[in-house]
Amino acid sequence: MTLSFGDRLAAEFAAGRHLCVGIDPHDSLLADWGVALDAAGAERMGRDVVAAAAGVAACVKPQIAFFERFGAAGFVALERVFADAREAGVAVIADVKRGDIGSSFAAYADAWLTPGSPLEADAMTVAAYQGFGTLAGAFGHVRDHGKGLFVLAATSNPEAFAVQTARLASGSTVAEGMVADAAAWNAEAARAGAGSSVVGSIGVVLGATLELDRFGIATDAYAEGPALPVLAPGFGFQGARIEDARSTFGGLSRGLLASESRSVLAGGAAGLAERIAERSATIAQSLGTLDTP
Repeated sequence: MTLSFGDRLAAEFAAGRHLCVGIDPHDSLLADWGVALDAAGAERMGRDVVAAAAGVAACVKPQIAFFERFGAAGFVALERVFADAREAGVAVIADVKRGDIGSSFAAYADAWLTPGSPLEADAMTVAAYQGFGTLAGAFGHVRDHGKGLFVLAATSNPEAFAVQTARLASGSTVAEGMVADAAAWNAEAARAGAGSSVVGSIGVVLGATLELDRFGIATDAYAEGPALPVLAPGFGFQGARIEDARSTFGGLSRGLLASESRSVLAGGAAGLAERIAERSATIAQSLGTLDTP
């Protein structure tokens, strides 16, 4: 039986690994690496990060846009980064933020989550602007292939606030609706024996710099049941402090993946492994190991 993505996360959390290292080949970071602003440079950075993160971080998260901008060569580079990660046993979250309906979304899920696909990742970020149910085309991959999803819920860009705090017919905000739907999916999967009872396989993206109550998210409402995976960008360079994570995320901190990129990537390949190890240890000390429900 294929191990669920949630079970894999639970093992990482139990080992004290909550760091997700972003692979973001920004122009300035490629300059730090001393490589060209092209697909080969992005590949070099990505493969270096995977090697440094193996056995130290919970996962890596390539920002696909920074590879896609180089066209076909960028996707070839990305495939090589993914291949290194599979060989090293490092989980990959493809930060693609895909969203659509019906067969179109299913095709996106097939591209990024099908076992054996050149672009096979362990999980992908998704945008459910048309409703949580439009993600159904990926649910089979989650149940049958041990894959994961991270649904955008509350993001730090200022433009998002008006949309994500809009009220649904139920009275909940859009952001809270995404969190509640993901938690409900995980709970049902656990009851049906199709998912982990410790950590769910469908999570949400919540900005670490936000006041989540302003988005209508009652963080302590999720202190029981399978831990909801929370991919939280904003630590490090963007100013969020890992020491504040438990107060920021409340009961949601059980499933926290603290995402950092520039704070560990700046400075280039020299000292990268040490920077990742230091941040991973600091995050582990602040969060402790996962309290299983």
